[in-house]
Amino acid sequence: MGEQKRIGIIQRVFRGELVMAEAALVLGISQRHCYRIKARVKEQGATGVVHGNRGRPCKRKVKEKTIKRIVELARGKYRGFNDHHLTEKLKEHEGIELSREKVRRVLRAQGIASPRKKRPAKHRSRRERRAAEGMMLQVDGSPHDWLEGRGPHLCLVGAIDDASGKVPKAFFEVVESSWAYFRLFSEIFKTHGLPQSVYADRHSIFWTDREPTLEEQLVNKRPTTEVGRGLEELGVTLIPAGSPQAKGRIERLWGTFQDRLVSELRLAGAKTKEQAQAVLDRVLPDHNRKFAKPAARSEPAWRKASSTQIEQALCFKQQRTVAKDNTVAFEGAVFQIPKKSPYRSYANKRIDVHVLLDGAVEFFYQKEKIARFDSKTTHAFGLYRTNGKREGFRYGPLSTHAQLHERSP
Repeated sequence: MGEQKRIGIIQRVFRGELVMAEAALVLGISQRHCYRIKARVKEQGATGVVHGNRGRPCKRKVKEKTIKRIVELARGKYRGFNDHHLTEKLKEHEGIELSREKVRRVLRAQGIASPRKKRPAKHRSRRERRAAEGMMLQVDGSPHDWLEGRGPHLCLVGAIDDASGKVPKAFFEVVESSWAYFRLFSEIFKTHGLPQSVYADRHSIFWTDREPTLEEQLVNKRPTTEVGRGLEELGVTLIPAGSPQAKGRIERLWGTFQDRLVSELRLAGAKTKEQAQAVLDRVLPDHNRKFAKPAARSEPAWRKASSTQIEQALCFKQQRTVAKDNTVAFEGAVFQIPKKSPYRSYANKRIDVHVLLDGAVEFFYQKEKIARFDSKTTHAFGLYRTNGKREGFRYGPLSTHAQLHERSP
């Protein structure tokens, strides 16, 4: 219809009903181009208005050989990669440099659908990012079949900075647990510093709805979990999210990892937790470089803290009563408190027991350390769960009190 309109206008020019300036204005082209069309119509007739490239093959058309190669890779080596991720791999490793939209069109034309399923959007209010790095960390765990049946079912535990979208730390664990979050916070806090707040879900690791004890009521203290207590001691505010959408930044991070990271793990043939962690450590810097954004304020808000402060806060703490022979029964083991003075005894005293992340056990009386037993001495072998509810530390068989006392530092 456009060509019919164009030939009609040019014919009116030939009949003298329109001048060239008026014809160019009606056709929406320059007067110079209108003269060209008139010359072609005079020479070729009505076919002169047809564009000269019609019927010619496009110089930018992707070769059939390249299309077959892309489809072969998408269904084989890079099976399950999303369009953008596949485009990057084609450019970096296969020497095929195409735009993401062109790759998408090729895949859809061959019947290869996107691996990510989209849900209908819901209306939600936007929460602006924090202004500077270190003002808020969003933390979460993602249980998923990361190895796609090639190995154990793992849980990815990680954090994302709300201001920049950087992932300061992430690692695989067998289960989501207090010990895993203690380790996560310990490594981040020692490397970067203390954040102002931590945004987490209402998992029992972070949140408890139990009634306060009489002691807690007397000091007007809200009941906390081990992780909540550790963050509180470091002056880090724990913010519980009301819904998964409230902490959407880290939820979207899991969506990205369950797409891209799963593909990278498949490409690397990872079958164990150690192999999966090695792939994650390799992919994480590249992820931060591609997806992180500069914060509104260049000055970070991390607060410095000593390693000792972090270790003493991010540990498991309980209380025990010392027996008359200055021994402490804890988690199926008996510890002998070393003799420091013939005139000082801790018998019948209420002491604090700290279990550190490395398995060491420390005893404190009125904030004074009175004994320490390292992991080799206690035969600690890590965190365990019972019926998915209780978690703590177990210890292997110990020697007699005298032998334990001799080996203690």
